[in-house]
Amino acid sequence: MKKALLLSIAILILSCQQNKKESTSKEVPEFSKKMKNFDWLLGNWERVNEEKGKRTFEKWHKISDTEYSGIGFTMQNDDTLKKEKIQLIHAHGKWNLTVKVPEEKEAIVFKMIHQSESEFTCENTEIDFPNTIKYWKNGDRINASVSNAEIEIPFEFKKVKP
Repeated sequence: MKKALLLSIAILILSCQQNKKESTSKEVPEFSKKMKNFDWLLGNWERVNEEKGKRTFEKWHKISDTEYSGIGFTMQNDDTLKKEKIQLIHAHGKWNLTVKVPEEKEAIVFKMIHQSESEFTCENTEIDFPNTIKYWKNGDRINASVSNAEIEIPFEFKKVKP
C-alpha cells in the first residue's frame, strides 16, 4: 500500500511539472518563437505625409539576424527638430522595439505583440504616449503609426536614394 501511495504521489508531481512546462512555453507568443525577417524595413525612407516645411526620415540597416538598427529624424530649415534611435532586437525568444531619444536617459522598450511577414505591432502600456507602434509594408512604401487610446499619428514613407 505504501509503494502504491508513493508511486501515485510521484506521478502527480511529474504531471504537475509537465503542466508547468506547458504553461510556461505558452507565455511566449507563437510568432516570437519563429525568427522573422524585417529586411523590408531596410533602406532610407522619407515621410510623404509630413507637415509643410518639415522633412522626416528613417534609415534602417541590418546588424545581424537578431538586430536591426534605425534612426529617425525630423528637419526644418536644415535644423534637426527631433531625433531618435530605433532598434528591433530579438532576445530570449522574443522581439522588442526600443526607442531612444536624446532627452531621455534610457531607451523605451515596446514588446512585440503581433508579427507577420510584412508587419508588426509593439506595445508599452506603462507610458502615456505612444502605447502602440505599428509598422507595415504597403507595396513599395512602408507605413507606421504611433497611438494611444485617444490619438493616432500615421506615417507614410517612400524609399529614397542614400
